[in-house]
Amino acid sequence: MQDAQVLWDFHQIPDDRRPTDVGIALGGHDIGVAEHAAELYRQERFPVVVFTGANAPTTVERFPRGEAVHFSERAQELGVPTDAMIIEPRATNTSENVTLTQERLLRDGVEPESATIISRPYQQRRAWATARKVWPELELVCSARWLSLHDYIEHIGDEHRVLTMLVGDTQRLWVYAEKGFAVPVEVPALVRDAYDRLVDAGFTSRLVA
Repeated sequence: MQDAQVLWDFHQIPDDRRPTDVGIALGGHDIGVAEHAAELYRQERFPVVVFTGANAPTTVERFPRGEAVHFSERAQELGVPTDAMIIEPRATNTSENVTLTQERLLRDGVEPESATIISRPYQQRRAWATARKVWPELELVCSARWLSLHDYIEHIGDEHRVLTMLVGDTQRLWVYAEKGFAVPVEVPALVRDAYDRLVDAGFTSRLVA
């Protein structure tokens, strides 16, 4: 858990709480992203929020009609009006979350200069690096629901799943940069060492080839 905490802390990006033109809520297994997006909307951080995401093998049973659809429904339950939401239901990865959101907004005549990227806590650095690569002119603010690692594990209910996700998202920082999917992110030696020990301990199911 000490190594997991190192990775968890590294992936956090402080939310500077600036208002932006749009919110972009990334799909996934954690409905807390939708709940945090609703909270930010109520704080008037942005006038409209895009919920983006299709399905992945890890989410299809929980969100059978697609991540974006279920997330938007949860946000509506929490007070976000339907006319303040856009659903982008096709994205299957973080790069598509951003590029398909951009296409949808431009098709609707919306050309934002800034956006709040709303993600899982451990996804923030990868989301930032991806958005910076595929939509470089967009001014970015990153935001995620603040929870300690312990509380997040309690929220998800599966320690092994959280730790494997942490390891997988850490590896994607350099793998996706090498493939040209994201801008490079400097990963300190302390983080790489913690990552290596978690890989050696068997938290490998979310690693990419």
